[in-house]
Amino acid sequence: MTTNQTSRRRGLVWAILGGLVLIAGIVAIVVSSLLAQSEPGPTANATPQPTASPSTAEPPAGDVVDASVVDHGWLPELITRDREVYIRAALEAAATFDTTKSTREEWLDYLDSWFTPDTRYLSEADQQAAMDASQVEFRTGVVLPEEEWDSLANEEGRVIAATTGELVYVPVTDDTSGDMSIGTSDVTLTFTRSDGSGGETSYEEQVRVSVQVLCGPGSVPAPDSTQQAGDCKVVRYFTEPLEP
Repeated sequence: MTTNQTSRRRGLVWAILGGLVLIAGIVAIVVSSLLAQSEPGPTANATPQPTASPSTAEPPAGDVVDASVVDHGWLPELITRDREVYIRAALEAAATFDTTKSTREEWLDYLDSWFTPDTRYLSEADQQAAMDASQVEFRTGVVLPEEEWDSLANEEGRVIAATTGELVYVPVTDDTSGDMSIGTSDVTLTFTRSDGSGGETSYEEQVRVSVQVLCGPGSVPAPDSTQQAGDCKVVRYFTEPLEP
């Protein structure tokens, strides 16, 4: 074989090898492009939304004494003879208010209408005295103190209360009628305040509260309402929770 023939053969081999390398490069580019299209791009993580806090008191289902009180940020009194339903409503009403819609005294005067005389006392005078004492106890030892109300009012605050968990009962001393009940429940208080920059901040507190109710013929209906004797009414709130 001559030198020229050898050179031409080598040149042909290198040309073939170069073509194969070029084809392999093109194939690699195509495959890489296809893989890039098939792989999903990174997805943005969804930002968890904060749990919305209650904005206003919502009227309960069923008959109520006065539904319009929600305009003041209060809970309406239920008309019912179901002691558990009423006890839960009474516990929630004792801590639901809006300082932008009413004063503390207006709220407490309204809650006075939930009370009924204690029928364990025989005379009307004694019954009235006992109810007056229960209302004073409620104002001074159960509800949010005046200075805390004022602090909340300075920040356009409000509170929504909700009973949680099981309701437990305690026997009522000297109740021969069997119409009285003392119920105790955990209550979640959701406080909402202005944050000073046009928004609001909310937080929760847990309390445990007891209330005594009368669901029997001795209960006195709220004036000018469809409530009737026998419907449940509040006898007393307690400064400390009572347990069986």
